[in-house]
Amino acid sequence: MSVAQRRKALSEDKLIRRFLELKKELGLDSRDFVIFGSGPLLAHGLRDEVRDLDVVARGETWDRVRVHQEGKPRPGNINGASVVEFCGGHIQFSRGWISDEYDADELIDHAEHFEGLPFARLDDVLRYKKTLRRSKDRLDIAALSRELDRCDRARGHEVTARS
Repeated sequence: MSVAQRRKALSEDKLIRRFLELKKELGLDSRDFVIFGSGPLLAHGLRDEVRDLDVVARGETWDRVRVHQEGKPRPGNINGASVVEFCGGHIQFSRGWISDEYDADELIDHAEHFEGLPFARLDDVLRYKKTLRRSKDRLDIAALSRELDRCDRARGHEVTARS
């Protein structure tokens, strides 16, 4: 799939469109959040759709989603950290990722941008999915490993096993 096809698929995704509306409505600054979870697979064309968007936020962006009337705070499923949900739980914001091993500022500052939206780097997504080893992540782990190996080969790097 070409970059143009991937971008077309991203801009036409219903959940991404809803997220863009929410971003505009709340005045969220793209420099203060990163889309994590399976969102980066969608951005890279490794997935055709995602069920939800997981967003790591900081600063004013976190403050805005935390106090918004639609946001419904709850404890996160993995580490109990506060999560604010929108769109019936399909868009979820948190201040950090699954553990202190993931520095929110670093994830946000090193994001890859697609159509003006920041997405977590694929190597971080692979590390996260391998850490949890959920059955639902098996196909994503395989797709991420293949894509990262392909990128390494394209850059002329020796490919190492990603198991």
